[in-house]
Parts: sequence; C-alpha cells; structure tokens
Amino acid sequence: MMTLDKIYHAAFVLKGVARRTDLIDAANLTKAAHLFLKTENLQMTGSFKLRGAYYKISQLSEEQKKAGIIACSAGNHAQGVALAATKMGIHSVVCMPDGAPISKVEATKRFGAEVVLVKGAYDDAYAEACRLQKETGATFIHPFDDEEVIAGQGTIGLEILEQLSDVDAVIVPIGGGGLISGVAYAVKKLNPNIKVYGVQAALAPSMLKSWEKGEAVTLETVSTFADGIAVKQPGKNTLALVCEHVDQVVSVTEDEIAAAILTLIEKQKLISEGAGAVGVAAAMFGKLPIEGKKVVCVLSGGNIDVNILSRVITRGLVTSGRNATFKIALEDKPGQLVGVSKIISECGGNVVSVHHERSDANMAISSCFLTIGMETRDFTQIEEIKEALGSAGFRVVNDN
Repeated sequence: MMTLDKIYHAAFVLKGVARRTDLIDAANLTKAAHLFLKTENLQMTGSFKLRGAYYKISQLSEEQKKAGIIACSAGNHAQGVALAATKMGIHSVVCMPDGAPISKVEATKRFGAEVVLVKGAYDDAYAEACRLQKETGATFIHPFDDEEVIAGQGTIGLEILEQLSDVDAVIVPIGGGGLISGVAYAVKKLNPNIKVYGVQAALAPSMLKSWEKGEAVTLETVSTFADGIAVKQPGKNTLALVCEHVDQVVSVTEDEIAAAILTLIEKQKLISEGAGAVGVAAAMFGKLPIEGKKVVCVLSGGNIDVNILSRVITRGLVTSGRNATFKIALEDKPGQLVGVSKIISECGGNVVSVHHERSDANMAISSCFLTIGMETRDFTQIEEIKEALGSAGFRVVNDN
C-alpha cells in the first residue's frame, strides 16, 4: 500500500542523490494563470526518473542486488536505473526501443548500463525485458507500475508544497502514470483542496482513455515525438491512483507541445523534451480550468535529441504565428515580387524564402505562383499582411 511515510522515507534516502530542483516563477508564459515551473529537467540525468529508480533499487535485498538489474525504458528511466545501479555497484541491463533518441541511448551507456535495443516502441522493449528477466533471473525495475518507484516520484509533490504552500493546482505529464501517481498522492494527502491535473500527448492517450473508461485501455499504436510518455497501456497501480487522486486528464497536440518547448526556450531559457512540456502546453492553450490560480507545471525532463530540436522549433514557430508561408497568384510581369516584398516589409514582416513557379498546369499561361516564407510577430500580423496584399490586388491562394 502506498503511504505518506513511504514517500517521506524516499525523500530521506534521496538526500544527497537527487537534486531538490528549483521552483521557478514563470508568470509570463500565460495570462490565464500564475505559473511556476518545477524544473526536473535540471535533475541529475536530466529527468525526474532518478528519484524512483534510485529509491526502488535502494530497497532491494542483497540477494536481489547480486542477481543484477534489468529494466526497460524509452530513455529517462534507463538513465536513472543506470546511474543508481552504478552508484551501488550493481550490474544493469536496460532494454530500449530502437527508435529512442541517440542521446538517451548513449547517456544510458555512459552511466554504466548495458543497453539492448529492441525493434518497436516502449511496450516491445518491456516485453523483451520481461523475457530476459525470466532467462537470467535478474531483478526487474519497472519504470512506473511499482510502489517504491511511485514513492520516489512522489518526493516531487513534497518539494512543491514546501516551496509553494499556497499552490492551487499542479499539472503533471503522464506516460505510464508513475510520476503523477506519486505527486498526486503526496499532494492530495497533505492538502486535498489542491487540484492535480494530468496531461498526455494526443497521439498517445492511454491514461486519458483509461481514466475516462475507469479501466485499463491498451492502444494499438502510439506516435508522438514526446517519446518519454509514448506508452500504450498505463500500469494497474498507477491507473488506480490516478482515478482516485487526479481531478482531470487532458491531451495536447504535437504542435501545441512544440509551441510550449519554443516558449520555454525563449521566455525561460529552459530546454524541455516533449514529455516535459505537455503541462505547459495545456496551460498555454487553455486545456484546464486554471484561470487566476497559482499553478505548478512539472517539467519532467529535458533530454531532447538535438537532431529533432530544430524541427520542433520550426513547428513551434508556425503554431505560434511566428512563421508563415503564403502562396500568391500573380501576373507574370516585372515588379510583382518587389510589390509583394514592399507590402510585407511595411507590415513589419521579414521575408526569409521565395519560390517562383511558372509550370503549374492549373494556372493561366500568363500567370505564376509565388511561394513566400516570412518571419512574423503573431497571427494578427499574418492577417494584416494577408489583408494588405489583398487590398493591393494580390490573391493569396494558400497560407500556413
């Protein structure tokens, strides 16, 4: 049974191992609420997962430790297990999906674990880890559906209440549910008036669907760049705790997650991975009833692969109205490009790309299409540019 005493014991064990991460005032992220960020992206290993992994491993018997440790993870639990096991002198093997970010795979190896890449998603890595556990007799460390793991994650809830005693609501990312289970249990037991909200990626909503139905739902596929929460089925223990202690579960789109990552970079100078930013995305895009409240968003991790960061930023720019592309139908005669560029400039936009197309079979022989990319301030400015072009006789046939 989960108890507050277990979470307090986990906090004691984790002293000197896990950082007491800062709670940062981030009121400028949304006008709807006064946001604070619990910066687990700055935790050792770059995510909250060290807390649960270390506490779980610390509670193993000597016989279990000697048998070695096996785990499965999309990347963050892997690093937590690897570091914890290495600190305690235990051999560890971690099964990871072959699509896991290279940075997470390499970091897991650096922390001392043996990595086994498994074709498919997290759940495939889990199946392989279970097979290897039976084969080798090693001790399995579940990434979320385990009471000691949940208790370790629950120490975040204790810290939040110590750092902001008058908090109204806490927003927590959800994958398998270990983080929100621990945080919600700690928060609700100490102050049941505080709201706890969970957020999933819309393309991996296993806990959302399970919470709505009141029983575990298994998704056929998950497809989100928020790999840390790409889980097909929540845990049995975590689902029960979420149903009991969480007030609402919502989802956010890939574009909303990207916009949140970009906003965190620009306004808070913080790097978050997709899974870590879903709570901020939910607050930014009005998914939760938090108007006028003091709200803590848990930034669960910052281990984003730099190879996809540029693509995420580009998506975030488009979603935030900071980047736009117009396809304009023109008469093919001198001065047209100058006229379009002048209007964009006068409206405060900045042209960054131009493509001139004459060969489209759908246009008149004397016409052409001009595809022009712009840096813009917001959606209001995009509409101003579009209206100005229309007033000058230019026809925008497509914009995004």
